[in-house]
Amino acid sequence: MSVHALPDLPATARLARGLAQLLVPDMALALDGPVGAGKTTLVRALVAELGGDAQQVASPTYTLLHQYRARCPIVHCDAYRLADAAGLAALGFDELREGAIAVVEWAERVMPALTGGPLWSIRLDHHPGGGRQATVTTPPGLEGKWLHEMRER
Repeated sequence: MSVHALPDLPATARLARGLAQLLVPDMALALDGPVGAGKTTLVRALVAELGGDAQQVASPTYTLLHQYRARCPIVHCDAYRLADAAGLAALGFDELREGAIAVVEWAERVMPALTGGPLWSIRLDHHPGGGRQATVTTPPGLEGKWLHEMRER
């Protein structure tokens, strides 16, 4: 686990750049944190880093699920309004995430559905001194590569 200060948008972009270097199809990224902590902002930066159109990224709070084209497909879901993992399955999430990078906001609500592949977990929080901070938990075996990527940023 590593903690990263995100005092501004360029810092969020650096975090996304590090993730983009290590994310591959069939990986999932679980995003959690309070309202306004920057979950969708991070997704927007990640889509841009993966070669997609960041302007297409919007919070999927009401539509629940978006797909983006990038160097590989990205499936972006917001689980805030889902009661449990079965709600995610009902959206066709399991089929859509095959061969894609899956990004789920409010992931703690549907965590049982995020099995079957390497799982990244990022908790975004408001930092007491301003800005935000990200607590990143990498899939097993990637911690060293992650820390190396972030030192390079």
